[in-house]
Amino acid sequence: MSALDLYSYISISCPDNPEKIWCGREDSNFHPIAGTATSTLRVYQFRHDRTILAGTEVSLHFGMRGNTKSRYRNQAARPRFSETVSEIEILTEELSHASDGSVEWRISDELVDYEDAIHEMERRAQAIRDDGAPELVWLLEHPPLYTAGTSARDEDLLSPDRFPTFRSGRGGQYTYHGPGQRVAYAVIDLKRRSPDVRAYVDALEEWLIRTLAQFTVTGERREGRVGIWVRRSDISAREREDKIGAIGVRVRRWVAYHGISLNVDPDLEHFSGIVPCGISQHGVTSLHELGQTVSMPEVDMALRRAFGEVFGNNHIMSKR
Repeated sequence: MSALDLYSYISISCPDNPEKIWCGREDSNFHPIAGTATSTLRVYQFRHDRTILAGTEVSLHFGMRGNTKSRYRNQAARPRFSETVSEIEILTEELSHASDGSVEWRISDELVDYEDAIHEMERRAQAIRDDGAPELVWLLEHPPLYTAGTSARDEDLLSPDRFPTFRSGRGGQYTYHGPGQRVAYAVIDLKRRSPDVRAYVDALEEWLIRTLAQFTVTGERREGRVGIWVRRSDISAREREDKIGAIGVRVRRWVAYHGISLNVDPDLEHFSGIVPCGISQHGVTSLHELGQTVSMPEVDMALRRAFGEVFGNNHIMSKR
């Protein structure tokens, strides 16, 4: 018997259909993939806080995968079916394995208030400086809001009464956060990695680029434009470039916090209340708008994998 109170992975095989393995987060839609798929594709992150007895038969309800937004506008009408499985494999590897074992990974399923997130990041940053606490990567979503970085101009807040606006100590200008956007707050010890803020920002950009690549989206840097951009060849507008990922950093005593945000499926109209990052000549986009109707758990796994590639061993941002 195994009782776990940590982020784990689960894969479920069905003896009646050995060619398929069902996988997913506990609170998300499960879907089948080929049993020959690589292990990283056969698992999804989920929070497991109950006891499971190996060999126990359980009944799980699985949702159909696909573009449910267009196919089933009424979520209650989505087709569902159940299947009984008799073999459950729990891989108890913690998410901190993403780098060298000293990074705590956290996912919040509920929307997190912005001020609460800032307080928690500042608390962890101080604990890293003073007590050698583990670094933190925190994946979350915020309720709709605007934030103003240290370079924000008042005239770039076009709709000041639309959503709450918060002054932030991070660099940059105005940005939007809201449901459907994955925010990855990273509280990172640059003194132990590399005391080079420019290199750290490059690493954050690379983290986003490698995450997007896992969904066949080419993210690119642009000189003089912060964030990650995509060419809109999907709408035959190769000259058009839209922003899909944002970056904001604050550093205190060589501990960096804030981090990145990736537009998965937010309401893009909400960006119209600001001039995003002070750039009015270009638009914003999302994975879903680009035709990649991925789930948030899929994005989380891609972020974790890419983080390990960028911040793991044998990289300029690895720990020394």
